[in-house]
Amino acid sequence: MHAIGVDIGGTKIAVGVVDDEGRIVEKTRRATQPEDAASIDAAIADAVIDLCERHEVHHVGLAAAGFVSSDRRRVLFAPNIAWREYPLAERVEALIGRDDIHVVVENDANAAGWGEYRYGAGRDVGHMVMLTIGTGLGAAIISEGQLVRGAYGFAAELGHMRVQPGGHPCGCGHRGCWEQYASGSALVREARRAARERPVRAAGLIGIGGGDAAAISGPDVTQAAADGDELGIELLAELGAWIGAGCASLAAVLDPESFVVGGGVIAAGDLMLAPARAAYEEHLPARGHRPVAPIVAAAMGNDAGIVGAAALARETPHS
Repeated sequence: MHAIGVDIGGTKIAVGVVDDEGRIVEKTRRATQPEDAASIDAAIADAVIDLCERHEVHHVGLAAAGFVSSDRRRVLFAPNIAWREYPLAERVEALIGRDDIHVVVENDANAAGWGEYRYGAGRDVGHMVMLTIGTGLGAAIISEGQLVRGAYGFAAELGHMRVQPGGHPCGCGHRGCWEQYASGSALVREARRAARERPVRAAGLIGIGGGDAAAISGPDVTQAAADGDELGIELLAELGAWIGAGCASLAAVLDPESFVVGGGVIAAGDLMLAPARAAYEEHLPARGHRPVAPIVAAAMGNDAGIVGAAALARETPHS
């Protein structure tokens, strides 16, 4: 049975028809305006209607970056899109205009985690933590083959665990959250600061960034490190150390079989993952007396959210 998964970004959506083996059989994209919620509704509905002309579909899953209600119909808050107590599923269903299509809203990290659990790097485990490390740090927790949603649907916001009291300000309104140290944004912040404060040592990185320290991007750091630049390697190692130390704390609480790491920074590969694994083992409670859960790269790339959202929509009972 086919289902549609929609990965909603700030300026575009990626939409795919997914079969029950997790394969995307057709994919399309639409541009959106993050400050205009109605434009997102319209783009989703337009893509779904178009795909339904060629595929029989009755389930649509929307992967949304935000806090999703426990009934998986509304986005209660999103930091980068104009959603506040927003009835996203209802609005999209109304625009599609078909009683036989049911829409489910899912947190985007939950969707990506479920995609990796069902069809990707976590398919052989029952207890898994997925970390999606991009602009922020999203996460999904799977325990005994079930997504951990919590009492109100807000579980697994691991990026907002406080790891540094009084630390860098976070978009959630607090300071010192994990995602302020273990994310692509953190990598860019530290790279630009190094370029300002140590321009001679950062000359290679500044050059890759076009000569402007303020324009350095995450991929620039990865490229510099891959080329052997010492500062780039150091910056990725620092990012990895924050990821690994956080995983060690999570292991004390959740005891997963595996940590799966995805998102944009995974392009750095072992330049980031090797320091993450080292820091994880260094900080792991009862080290030497317990199994060491591996930290592995996600397998599905940018398709994980589409595939996971579609699978979750297909598996959600609808009366």
